[in-house]
Amino acid sequence: MNQQTLVLVLVFLAVMGMTLGVTLWLNRREGLQQRVEQIGGDAAGARADEGLEGNAQWHARVVKAVGPVAKLSAPKEGWENSSLRVRFMQAGLREASWPVVFFAAKTLLALGMPMLFMLYRGLTKLEAGADVNLLWLLLLAALGYYLPNMILARMVASRKEQVGNALPDALDLMTVCVEAGLGLDAAMARAGSEIGLRSPELEEELGLLALELRMGVKRESALRNLALRTGVEEVASFVAMLVQADRFGTNVAEALRIQGETMRVHRRLRAEERAAKIPLKLLFPLIFFIFPSLMLVLMGPAMISIYRVLLPTLGGGR
Repeated sequence: MNQQTLVLVLVFLAVMGMTLGVTLWLNRREGLQQRVEQIGGDAAGARADEGLEGNAQWHARVVKAVGPVAKLSAPKEGWENSSLRVRFMQAGLREASWPVVFFAAKTLLALGMPMLFMLYRGLTKLEAGADVNLLWLLLLAALGYYLPNMILARMVASRKEQVGNALPDALDLMTVCVEAGLGLDAAMARAGSEIGLRSPELEEELGLLALELRMGVKRESALRNLALRTGVEEVASFVAMLVQADRFGTNVAEALRIQGETMRVHRRLRAEERAAKIPLKLLFPLIFFIFPSLMLVLMGPAMISIYRVLLPTLGGGR
């Protein structure tokens, strides 16, 4: 096996491992499986407890392994009260070990990607100037350092989208529950338990809200914590509506119905906005990828005929 084949095998294994890791990360929580475990009773609850215990043990082992590495990228002090901590909550990463994993990933990627480049350069004997090599090393180090930030931002955006799209359906469930005679706290808890098949993220947030209310936290504080944890504009408006309805004693069912209709209109407008952007997004792929291939297929035979017949004639041939 020569060096080029070895490098290709290593690149293939790295890409396959990264793809498998991302797939397992994105599928770490299955809404349907959670619902089945809730219905299954004590046995399912025992399995869930075992899974949570195993997850906690895994996190503890990871923190113990990468803790010293994470200190190289972690801020010295005060980051727990910064916006980065809020972004972890908005991404759904509530365990205390995730910041350690995050900063360790920044350090390992910032150091590992330049090292892989140097290894690849040494195995393939790639000849390049010192300035070019230094530029590549700096670019790879910067990419590795900021890649976890981009992944975290993507997770936050995805979670916000899921919560915002499922909130109108949850409001409809709350409206039905309130009109059926349930209190607002019980209606939110019931809507949270039923919305799990639609959005596990919103189910988790409403479950935390119900837990805070059971612990004796004031409703206004619990609702504002919900808006802070999600970071969704629709949730913030929903919280403001509930706080005002609680203060002024207005009809909660009617307020929920109006809020749900408003959010449903906003969701439809967002969908229409995305649909209107499709032609513009398709413009660049059409120009740079589809049109050149189409012109090659249509004009290729004609250009070959011109080259074979017309050019020799103009050049004085028979």
